[in-house]
Amino acid sequence: MRSCAVARQPIAEVRQAPQFPAMRLSLKPPAAATLRRFSPTADPSCPISETLSLLQTSDPISWPANFKLGDLLSAVSPQSLLKITRQLPTSQNALQFFEYLKSSPHLSDSVPFAFQGVLELFMRENPNSPGKLYELFAMAKEQNTPLSVNAGTLLIICFSNANMLEEMVMVLDAIETRVRNTHVVNLVVFGLFNLGRFPAALKLVDKMLQPGATNPPNDRTLRIVFSSILGRKYRGGDLRDEEIYHLFLRFSENGLCLGGYWLTHMISRFCRNGDCNKAWNALQKAMYSGSHVEVIPCNFLLSKLGQQRDYVRMNLLMNEMKEKGITPTVVTYGIMIRNLCKIRRLDEALEVLEKMRDGEVGIKPDVVIYNTLIDGLCKVGREEDGLRLMERMRSSETKCEPNTVTYNCLIDGFCKVGDIDTARELFEQMSNLDEGVNIVSLNAMLGGMCRVGRVSSAMELFSRMREKGLEGNTVTYTALITAFCGANNIEKAMDLFNGMKENGCNPDAIIYYTLISGFTRAGRMNDAMEIKSKMEEAGFSLDRIGYNIMIGGFCRKNKIGNASELLTEMQIAGLNPDRVTYNTLISYFCDKGDFKHAQKVMKKMVDDGLSPTVVTYGALIQGYCLKGSLSAAMRLFADMKSTSKVLPNTVIYNILIDSHCKEDYVEGALSLMDEMRDRGVKMNNTTYNALFKGLQQRNWSKKALQLMKQMSKQECVPDYVTMEILTEWLSAAGETEKLKEFVRSYRDCAELRHSEHELSSLLRPESISLGGVQLSEQKSELVKVSCFGSDTESDTGDHWSVEIEGNGKTWRQDQRVRLRHVDTGGYLHSHNKKYQRIAGGQQEVRKK
Repeated sequence: MRSCAVARQPIAEVRQAPQFPAMRLSLKPPAAATLRRFSPTADPSCPISETLSLLQTSDPISWPANFKLGDLLSAVSPQSLLKITRQLPTSQNALQFFEYLKSSPHLSDSVPFAFQGVLELFMRENPNSPGKLYELFAMAKEQNTPLSVNAGTLLIICFSNANMLEEMVMVLDAIETRVRNTHVVNLVVFGLFNLGRFPAALKLVDKMLQPGATNPPNDRTLRIVFSSILGRKYRGGDLRDEEIYHLFLRFSENGLCLGGYWLTHMISRFCRNGDCNKAWNALQKAMYSGSHVEVIPCNFLLSKLGQQRDYVRMNLLMNEMKEKGITPTVVTYGIMIRNLCKIRRLDEALEVLEKMRDGEVGIKPDVVIYNTLIDGLCKVGREEDGLRLMERMRSSETKCEPNTVTYNCLIDGFCKVGDIDTARELFEQMSNLDEGVNIVSLNAMLGGMCRVGRVSSAMELFSRMREKGLEGNTVTYTALITAFCGANNIEKAMDLFNGMKENGCNPDAIIYYTLISGFTRAGRMNDAMEIKSKMEEAGFSLDRIGYNIMIGGFCRKNKIGNASELLTEMQIAGLNPDRVTYNTLISYFCDKGDFKHAQKVMKKMVDDGLSPTVVTYGALIQGYCLKGSLSAAMRLFADMKSTSKVLPNTVIYNILIDSHCKEDYVEGALSLMDEMRDRGVKMNNTTYNALFKGLQQRNWSKKALQLMKQMSKQECVPDYVTMEILTEWLSAAGETEKLKEFVRSYRDCAELRHSEHELSSLLRPESISLGGVQLSEQKSELVKVSCFGSDTESDTGDHWSVEIEGNGKTWRQDQRVRLRHVDTGGYLHSHNKKYQRIAGGQQEVRKK
């Protein structure tokens, strides 16, 4: 008898040997212990126990001739043979038993189960030997041994874990179609996805999705596919949204609709990529197929529909959520409120808030909801309502305390309407918050103060906040530098520019552009060029707008050579001149009377594919008029109307009318006015002022009175120039009553909101002095408010009082003043300008 060592010979040797080794199964203690671990207590009456006992007491070489063994094996089921194989001591013993069964034709149905038992024992003994396991599979395949589903499952799992893709697919192919099931196909699909073999996995899934497929997909297939293509680990492979959506539809056609977590992922992906239609259709399919749909994908879609202003589908989705029992969250209502605010339907948004506060929707508003509404109110100029809402926010049952976002919204809102005092109060209140004032609050405050001209106060606030440790950023410095450049205080702007670099805050392109624009506007082109060099050293470069600003600056300084150099540099940088560039050069040459070069530039403009604009024609026409060449201007005007697609506007007509009047060709000016009316070009007070001057030279007062009626009918409001001309002329001509009637005709014009007193003040035959007011910190002349009529003709409606900020008696720098109408308590304000051409030294004011 051979030693037990024969049982441990290599697998390959066993495969090659046609006969079993002459040996008996070892019953040594270790083997016996193993047998007891995998088998029930021996029962002589049990066929399995009897068969095991017989196998253990006989030599494998004698099994073919052992009729009792054959009878016992014939009497047990294939599943029982699997149990017998599992309970053999070692995989080598099981392999010998497998070879015996293969040689017994009447036991062939049990061979696949015996091979499964061999695999199970081998995997227990060799858990990390997929290569040897493949040798067993290859041996069975070579011998045409059928593979059971369970055996294939074991092999697929093992090969998948070992990254043996080809072997895994070979095992699937080796399982007979009639016994292969969806579960084992899912294992292969998962393994292919897991190892990044997306095309192969999707090809296999495609077969499963075919009509009448042998192994149709199930819920597990659905989860494997979409967790693989949507999960973070796989990042969708190379699949496009269209392919993912097509897969979703094909699964739906098989009665499997995605839901829950992975539906949320798919909807969010479609929304992030801007494809609302796919997201909408997929969510509709899921909702009406009975899938589990959470509120989160609905929120994703609602948010995206809001961004695309698709409010019809937003409302429809909200109704469907209610119908399907999908409970909205505070996020859902936040999305609806935010989108109502975007389209300025604030009252409807406030209604939603009231329903939330009253408990109608079962959700209480949080600080985000309140902040969204407050921000929306401030953006439409309802900052007072926003302030009241903050107070209600504090007193609500949920005790929502305002945070920095709340205050920032309100501060920004009040600053934008010029109410700096209220904004400053809110700013000071922020210091009581745990978070305190942040850079956003500071920037909003400084920006607002700078916009209303309180630059010195802005600098004081900035310095105070720096002392408290809050340093500015580029937005802070941009606001301050822009303000000082706008006030033509370039030195202070440069101090800030240098200071920000010293504080470690690097200037951005906007700051460089602001300084270049400021220096250019001040005519300091050398300084502008120096900033340009620093800008380039910092890694920024001028764009077309920047070059146009500097070219215009050099043209105004009569340095056409420098402008030409910049033009060349601009083209080298790959920036072709645009219409602004050409119009700037044309205007320069026209101002110089060099129409030859102006026409040459215009031709180059056309050659570059840029058609002349109304500005181009306007520059040439004004140039001809300034040089006294009215006939040339009219020829160009005629050419403009007949050959170009550019129609003359009010400015061009005004230039020509003014020139005709100055040449005492009033008939031509009136003809041009008629043409304006016929062409639908709107006349403004500049048009009428030019005509009134021309008519005054001719002393055509009757025509002037006709134009005054026409002006009133067109609701064209006269300015100070108009009234100065008419007052001096018509008063001397004895037409004072007509003049008063003209002024009164504007009293009832609601759109223009001019009171009779405001327009009456334009006549200024006498003035009332309001004394004691000083400008800046230097004494100056008394400020006067003009009223209509003499002291005997005026009434209390002409009485105004001057109020100085802080109840002071002296008007100092950065202090505000206001004129209060004594009778009505109304104030005049000078923001919200309407007029573009105001007489020098005068300012437009309106009643607030």
